[in-house]
Amino acid sequence: MTVAVADPPGVAAFDLDRAWILSEGVSLRLERFGAIAYDFRTRRLVMLKDPGLADVVGSLAGYGSAREACAAVGSDARRLGNFSLALGSLARSGMIRLREPS
Repeated sequence: MTVAVADPPGVAAFDLDRAWILSEGVSLRLERFGAIAYDFRTRRLVMLKDPGLADVVGSLAGYGSAREACAAVGSDARRLGNFSLALGSLARSGMIRLREPS
């Protein structure tokens, strides 16, 4: 089942059907509340306050799309919408990037 996820006005839509990975220089440290993503290039720190989102971000490289990574953690339609917004924010900040085809 495909769920349409609308971003708020003025925010570019995040493409759940593309393959994404952590950007070079970004480290993900799992914590009990979720995870901390740290970009060693920009020294930017982002807290992922949902363990499910931390699982999605940490596993992006192992799936063909962000939607597949979300499905693997058992996201329902509401969580998929929240994950899409969070992943879009991570993409805009450069923490994750599109994966190049192999």
